Amino acid sequence: MGTETNTAASDREREDLIAMLDHARFYLRHTTRELTDEQARAHTTPSAFCLGDLIRHVTQVERSWCDFLLHGRDVREKEFIDWTEEDYAEHDRAFRMGADEHLGDLLDEYAQVAERTNAAIRTVPSLDALRELPRSPWSDEEAWSVRRAVLHIAAETAQHAGHADIIREALDGVRSMAA
Repeated sequence: MGTETNTAASDREREDLIAMLDHARFYLRHTTRELTDEQARAHTTPSAFCLGDLIRHVTQVERSWCDFLLHGRDVREKEFIDWTEEDYAEHDRAFRMGADEHLGDLLDEYAQVAERTNAAIRTVPSLDALRELPRSPWSDEEAWSVRRAVLHIAAETAQHAGHADIIREALDGVRSMAA
């Protein structure tokens, strides 16, 4: 009976984490409703990001964290602590909505990444499993649990949903997170 109870609690926790992530994802996606590609590329605030950039950024970051959930850090990649200015610049460029990209395609890709992450959360053997973090100049931590990584994805998505709401309001007065 104890194992069944632990399994049910684990399943509930996984679904709660997914629900929290999906809530943040909804608001981020909702902020881009009825926009043209040109509007999605518009820089309406001092932020380096436009709405299309935010969707691309969150998609790529979530994809990377999903890989982390499943496999841990990629030891083939250069660790952040060893990056040059050009490495950071190239990394930043990868988060930009290209002139030939369409918001609808970016949103479709984001939905696919979200499905993959949700599947990973449901199937990873344990939320308590530790994954080694790459060395970085902003943290001296060596490992995170799968749970903590999922919570980080949710927190970053929610932060960017609020960020997107401000950009959208500056674009055309539409607010996504207000009543």
